[in-house]
Amino acid sequence: MDVMELLDLTLPTPAENLALDEALLDEAEGSVQARETLRLWEPGDPMVVVGRSSKIADEVRVEVCRARGIPILRRSSGGAAIVAGPGCLMYALILNLEERPALRAIDHAHRFVLKTLADALRPLVPAVRCQGISDLAVGHEKFSGNSVRVKRGHLLYHGTLLYGFPLELIEECLGMPPRCPSYRKQRPHRAFVTNLPLSAAAIRQALVTAWGATDVRLDWPKAATARLAAERYANPDWSL
Repeated sequence: MDVMELLDLTLPTPAENLALDEALLDEAEGSVQARETLRLWEPGDPMVVVGRSSKIADEVRVEVCRARGIPILRRSSGGAAIVAGPGCLMYALILNLEERPALRAIDHAHRFVLKTLADALRPLVPAVRCQGISDLAVGHEKFSGNSVRVKRGHLLYHGTLLYGFPLELIEECLGMPPRCPSYRKQRPHRAFVTNLPLSAAAIRQALVTAWGATDVRLDWPKAATARLAAERYANPDWSL
């Protein structure tokens, strides 16, 4: 397999940024080359992103988001709603299932990716650990939520890494999720989430090193991203 490529790219709109993750997965599926990518990006403004099957009314304080001008979008992977924005580094991994067949089992995919991330961050923050099914935490306080989408030959694994985020915004925008990991112990968002005590640059470097993403991508699927953004992610009928 070729070396994993790095795409450090934030696009102008929330819809385009969500669309690019899916476009990278579709691109890998249609390629004859075994290509894996680590993408890093950070939203310029707050946004709420719900899972593919989320019921927005059950997870999001819709009126608060509307009053504050915070868009609500739907991603292509599962899981519950998240709030992102400046101070929240987003990452996406496109992994080849022909080369990594064990990742076809979703529980193994979670364990593999999260262990890699935790091992990369623990030398900087020793209390980092994997928690629940798809969380990373400092002790028992969550700083990263993650989700996965699997296709025939590749998977998309993506998530959040809070490092300088206004945590009160999560409490304002989201209700309690419909399913909670046991380690949460029914704590409200403000008592459950935390920021990783690192800079964005330090987190970026840790991830790049952990995944061996030494080749910088200069290309990305522009046309597919624009199409998916228009047809899905910027389309209220898709998001709501």
